[in-house]
Amino acid sequence: MANRNDFIVLRKKSIQYFNLLEKEVSFSRKVVDEEQKARIGFYFLILESLSGNHNLDELALCMTDTDFHKYYTNTTCDDCGIDAVLINNEAKTISLFNFKYREKFKPGNMQGLNETLISSKYTNAILQENIGALRGKPREWAKKIIACLNSNEVWQLQLYVVSNDDQTVNIQDMHLQCMKDAYDLDIIPIGLKYITDMMSIRPEPINASLVLDHNAIMSYSENELSSSMSYIARVKLSELIRISCNDKYLRDEYNIEDLSKLSSIDLNYDILFDNVRGFVTKSKYNDNIYDSLKNSPSNFFMFNNGVTVCAGNIVSKTINGKKKQKIDLKDIQILNGGQTLRTIHHFNSISSDNMEEYLSEAEVLVRFFVAENDDYKNKIAEYTNSQNAISSIDLKSLSSEQILIEQYLDINNIIYARKSGDIGKSEDKDYRYKISMEKFGQLLLAVSGFPEKCANQKQIIFGSMYHSLFIENFDLESSVPLIEDYFKITNKYSNIHSINKMEQKYYYILHLIRKYPNRNFELLIEDL
Repeated sequence: MANRNDFIVLRKKSIQYFNLLEKEVSFSRKVVDEEQKARIGFYFLILESLSGNHNLDELALCMTDTDFHKYYTNTTCDDCGIDAVLINNEAKTISLFNFKYREKFKPGNMQGLNETLISSKYTNAILQENIGALRGKPREWAKKIIACLNSNEVWQLQLYVVSNDDQTVNIQDMHLQCMKDAYDLDIIPIGLKYITDMMSIRPEPINASLVLDHNAIMSYSENELSSSMSYIARVKLSELIRISCNDKYLRDEYNIEDLSKLSSIDLNYDILFDNVRGFVTKSKYNDNIYDSLKNSPSNFFMFNNGVTVCAGNIVSKTINGKKKQKIDLKDIQILNGGQTLRTIHHFNSISSDNMEEYLSEAEVLVRFFVAENDDYKNKIAEYTNSQNAISSIDLKSLSSEQILIEQYLDINNIIYARKSGDIGKSEDKDYRYKISMEKFGQLLLAVSGFPEKCANQKQIIFGSMYHSLFIENFDLESSVPLIEDYFKITNKYSNIHSINKMEQKYYYILHLIRKYPNRNFELLIEDL
């Protein structure tokens, strides 16, 4: 359950996000009202966190909300219950967003069913290809969605119902089920509790204990002189749920006999803080994991890649006449297997019978590593995830050089967003700018002499050119003036109405500034 303090913190973060947004996105009308700032900031905070897109200009183009466009473009168009649209061409998903921002916290307050059903006006217009009544951005996005749905590719429609309410809408409601079936629509409700988990700062250390049979565990040390011992083990899913749950007393109850205690617990999302996938999206739970849990729990061990657990310290001792091993885990994080963990916790929450019937019968491979320092932890995260479909930028987000950049820029009042939704280390600091890790890499590529590659060859930044850009030729002290120049350029383009803004142009200007340092921004823009 979320509480009033969670609500207040979210409001403060939303206003802080809007203040950052206002520095990067040009509004046609000034937003003065604090609640309106909180509302718009809330929309963008959620969009960035769920999409993983840090480019605020691009996110602004995704907005269809009527109230937002009163300030952004000084236009008024009926949004028909859809406030934003995201099209992911790689995942082939079309995500529609229905936002509702509450100005006051009411314990137990639930998302409105009618507000969700209003969205059917938009989905109905799209599926019937009858968009004559739509105007402005809603109409533009409707055309794009129809083009996707009429193609030969398989697209999945998603409706995110997002609010800062205490309780989410009941998706089992008959009306929502009809809407889901009629439009082949995934309805994904997101409320205050989920958002609070998503925004969590560095968590308190999570500790746990478990007991394993000797034949279910194998120890490993890097060398004979090393005092750190790591383990590879066969672990019951009921035990994995217990050591990753949100009840710190149950996490230590290694000799638990009454498994019904585990049927009502939830995942402690803080345990995924260092997961390279982050908390970007509330994706559909893995169907393969569901099927193997339901149909063949005894074979789950063979069908799953396993989970990687990193700990600050692992203490083990032999018990029960050397038949069992007790393992105490200090400050644990799940570096790989987050989707598996979320799915089995969700499977557990569906029915109180699932713990006894399925989860206590299934086992999974778990690697327990001791992380002696952050760099070692980051390498474990990178190498254990590199076999999966994770972008190179996510794999590099935990590297020591990226953390150093984040710390240095924070001192200079600049937010360096290594993960989605980052709004700085301090809520009380007046940050000047926010820049994503990807965007910063593009700036480095531009001033390295390759402005033409910044927009359409971004993969090389965190691939073949990473070492050159961020390590070999990187000057930390030059990072601040580089970022300042970038935002000066974007501001200049925003104020020159006779020239179209284009991201590619910003990179060329950055490159030209370095080649011709005595020429000012305006002249370089004219030259280009």
